Amino acid sequence: MFDALDLARTALLADAGDAKLVGEYISVDFDDENRMASYLFDAFLPGYKGWRWVVTITKVDAESDPTVCDVAVLPGPDALLAPAWIPYVDRIQPGDVGTGDIVPSTIDDARLVPASGVLLQDDEFDLREMWELGISKARTLSIEGRDQASKRWYASDRGPEAPIAQSAPKQCFGCGFFLSISGSLRSAFGVCANAISPEDGRVVSVDHGCGAHSEATF
Repeated sequence: MFDALDLARTALLADAGDAKLVGEYISVDFDDENRMASYLFDAFLPGYKGWRWVVTITKVDAESDPTVCDVAVLPGPDALLAPAWIPYVDRIQPGDVGTGDIVPSTIDDARLVPASGVLLQDDEFDLREMWELGISKARTLSIEGRDQASKRWYASDRGPEAPIAQSAPKQCFGCGFFLSISGSLRSAFGVCANAISPEDGRVVSVDHGCGAHSEATF
């Protein structure tokens, strides 16, 4: 251990260029094995609330003079930090994609699989669907992608727990305006075709409902 506080402060003031940016001395951490010491000072840098100056000093041996290795700014325990970086594909939320926006898909998207191999994961396709999947698409929904969509739709405001569905006189599956969809989700979802319904043109669960049911009676 050695005392180089004055050397640390002098080096810090020279590096900071303005004494107003340098606060009080906080503490020192020693690394006896490598003959190094790190002196901490409060930092008053704009935009760096709670950060600290750290001046690293070393001695080659017990007889040599201390030498400044580095001056840096590091976050303290209560420092203001930037949020963790999140990849763009994880930042996009429903409604973020607007006119002219392009959102590239990723090759390893778990929601998609090559259409040529889709028959290996689903035995519910009819001949027409198999033709479409094999010819018109490079990739199609995987089982995981389909499950994510069905869970998202079912839990949305067009599922059975929505307030409008709870107060509806009947459910969608018995409505004349309910159009079934094709594919493996046809038993759970369809599309509303009632112009006066708030769900017109939207995917709804079979047990959803609204006041514009075709068989509603007074």
